[in-house]
Amino acid sequence: MKKYIGLVPVLCLLLCGCDRLPAAREMGDMALLRTMGVDQAEAGVAVTGSTGPRAKGLQGEEEASLVLAADHTSLSGACLAMQGLSDSYVFFGYVDQLLLGEELAAEGVRPVLDYFARDVELGLGAQLWLIRGASAREAVSSGGEKGTDARLSTLQTDGEMGMANLPRTAGEVYTDLLERGAAFAPALTPAGEEDTSLTERGYGVLRDFQLAGWLEGEAARGLELLAGSPSPDMLTHPLGENQVSARITGVHTRPSLEFQGEEPVGLSLKCRAAVRLEEYQAPLGAREREQLRDLLEGQLRARLEAALTQLQSWRADCAGLGARAGMARPARWQEIQDSWPEWFSRLPVDITVQVDLT
Repeated sequence: MKKYIGLVPVLCLLLCGCDRLPAAREMGDMALLRTMGVDQAEAGVAVTGSTGPRAKGLQGEEEASLVLAADHTSLSGACLAMQGLSDSYVFFGYVDQLLLGEELAAEGVRPVLDYFARDVELGLGAQLWLIRGASAREAVSSGGEKGTDARLSTLQTDGEMGMANLPRTAGEVYTDLLERGAAFAPALTPAGEEDTSLTERGYGVLRDFQLAGWLEGEAARGLELLAGSPSPDMLTHPLGENQVSARITGVHTRPSLEFQGEEPVGLSLKCRAAVRLEEYQAPLGAREREQLRDLLEGQLRARLEAALTQLQSWRADCAGLGARAGMARPARWQEIQDSWPEWFSRLPVDITVQVDLT
């Protein structure tokens, strides 16, 4: 008889419709945000969310993207304020693209990443992009009625296939900043008034959760080599009347530290790249292949030097060269790990590049 007594309060709650029970919601009554932009604002923080095109009715017809924006003293307050801007329940659990404005990145990204790590709906699996020369709000709104989520998803997929800048999740950036003190993230900028698409602008480098600077051009390509990733561009060199175009298909960069006593005295990088010939007017002979190999090795070495010059000036080892090199000498690495940014900024670097033509 006792086991039935405990059911009475539960039945009463169900019958009286107690407001402590979660209310069921239909998918059609929800605004599923896919993209979120966060900026610095006078009030504190500015949050912009976009749903992308939404299904309408049973036929699945699409209606315009829903863009919501709110400013508040806190990120949680801005997200809560967005609920009152839509006739649908705003759901943040589908956010898979996080855009951070340049001013906020310069001020510091830790509050945003901390919030994404703690929030029950948001998560660190979202792709992270730094917006250069514009606000995240402008970037989120640049997609117009179609939204920006399709463009961002395409860039993410292309990056994973080596055809665009390296994609980075908020979790990867957060972990690197906590463990190494430095991280990098792909940078985007709105193309302009006539062209609403977002375009790539190299990489932003974060140090101690703040923006240290931007890498673009050859320096950005060098960062990809440091990270062990093929660059998404074509390498073109003239060999007499023969114009040759080649593409990097694989990269392995191995760092190592040289010690004198207890102190590091040098950093060595050995970069090996597999390069595939894509286009040429005439088959290459042995001498032309050797000439091409020398040209490619010089070009890749220059890219590595361009990236390292910037990173050392910022004391930002965002590619984790020290930690990777320290795996060979864990005891010595543990002794210099805390002061590694200072060591990294002034160590001479010896670079060796080997290109394998296929």
